[in-house]
Amino acid sequence: MSIVVTGATGHLGRHVVEQLLEKVPAEQITAVVRDEAKAADFAARGVKLAVADYNAPETFGSLFSAGDKVLLISGNEFDKGRVQQHTVVIEAAKAAGVALLGYTSAPSTLTAALADDHRATEEVLVASGVPYVLLRNGWYHENYTENLAPVLEHNAVVAAAGEGRVSSASRADYAAAAVAVLTGEGHENKAYELGGDEAWSFAEYAAELSKATGKDIAYNAVSEETLVSILTGAGLPEPLAATFAGVDTSIAKGELVVSSGDLSRLAGRPTSRIADAIAEAVKG
Repeated sequence: MSIVVTGATGHLGRHVVEQLLEKVPAEQITAVVRDEAKAADFAARGVKLAVADYNAPETFGSLFSAGDKVLLISGNEFDKGRVQQHTVVIEAAKAAGVALLGYTSAPSTLTAALADDHRATEEVLVASGVPYVLLRNGWYHENYTENLAPVLEHNAVVAAAGEGRVSSASRADYAAAAVAVLTGEGHENKAYELGGDEAWSFAEYAAELSKATGKDIAYNAVSEETLVSILTGAGLPEPLAATFAGVDTSIAKGELVVSSGDLSRLAGRPTSRIADAIAEAVKG
């Protein structure tokens, strides 16, 4: 029996494997990767590696074993048919008779186009009959703190989120919830709405950035259409720019406020604060 993590060298996957190594013997962990070289550090610590690609169904044919617990980390190739990619993994898990398949989804309140693939994947998973757990991850601190260069260059936070608030948390927080589910019991056929303990507004985000940098950073609220123009002007493909702008509109509607407390309960600790993430990013 293994705990199998797909996308194991991705941003979230790495956190999951690292935290699993603190809980279970390395030989009980299988990291699914597309490039073995990127997981050499895991292999050196005794983690099993499996090479597979969402776009190549045959690579998942014999990857899982009966009794495995699997974490399907959603793909990030928005133009490659993510639902079909995820279905490949679900069907392979069903054929193998896995004990549990966890899927990193999106909050049930989110209506932006970004959520469409997640909702469709959830439907496929639930209908498959595989014991499942839906980890409906909210927004990540890192969505903002890893791209501070343009903000600091122009001394402005630009978003189409109005006065909406975001219950974000760190990737490490969401990974802790996934690890709790993968190493615990009693999570079958449940859905968890995951988000940070504290919701923040973009005006507060700009104020925290000002505090951390010593600069006067303003929040410029713009329309969804204007944000799409700004993002495409910066080189982002129009469909992707529209997807991101659509999330901002959902934020303005309050759809990324998560008040369930599920994340801190599963992690066994309070979630990290956006202020601390900003301070760390600025310092780094």
